[in-house]
Amino acid sequence: MSETLSNDWNPETYLRFRGLRLQPALDLIGRVGHLPGRGAVVDLGCGTGVVGPVLRERFAGRKVIGVDLSPAMLAQAEAMGIYDHLAQVDAAEWQSEAPPALLFSNAALQWLGDHETLFPRLVGQLASGGVLAVQMPRQTDGPSHVLLRQVAAALFPERFADAAPKPAVLEPAAYFDLLSPFGAVTIWETIYQQHLQPAADGHPVRAFTRATVARPILERLNEEETGRFLAAYDEALAVSYPLRPDGTVIFPFRRLFMVLETG
Repeated sequence: MSETLSNDWNPETYLRFRGLRLQPALDLIGRVGHLPGRGAVVDLGCGTGVVGPVLRERFAGRKVIGVDLSPAMLAQAEAMGIYDHLAQVDAAEWQSEAPPALLFSNAALQWLGDHETLFPRLVGQLASGGVLAVQMPRQTDGPSHVLLRQVAAALFPERFADAAPKPAVLEPAAYFDLLSPFGAVTIWETIYQQHLQPAADGHPVRAFTRATVARPILERLNEEETGRFLAAYDEALAVSYPLRPDGTVIFPFRRLFMVLETG
């Protein structure tokens, strides 16, 4: 994950939904085909390293490198003992020491801007015949994310604009145009019907978003404001994502995938 070091990620909160966050990575790995004879596998935005063991098994015999800016996340990744090397650096500024065979990024690059520059830069680091495989959430227009912005703007209009931000993740066709000059591109979207278990501390969807997309809002609120915001967010979520009789929720979540096989 790429974030400023002043407010680090919370691995425990993030890992509450480890299985749901891992499934898209497994689906992406399954679409990676032939790799060139030489070159490492780079887990760009490796976070806690949950994908590391899968990458190690799938691409046995290759060096596996993890890249992330969060010290807390990297500490978790290092404890797994999977990666040959871990680098604490912003993914937007990372530069490979040797051309990798695979640049793999699961739910990380959406935190970075200027994808029109970033993606060609990453491709330019690949070994000849190398592969870029990326998965990013594309949930900006989903109720879970829209309600975050609306509730924040309603409660604290002096700090939060009501207008929707420019999405960091582009339309699928834009990535095809960016990547197709470099080789064969496969792009697809999946809406995961996520079954969230009851949460002791609010609506299940709030528990899911709190570790990720809600962070920029919560970081700007004090304890009393946080309580008011979360209560209002829970109330709004209950309308868009009604609880089932057992307290669980079906939470549709859209994700964008792309695999580039360079020529």
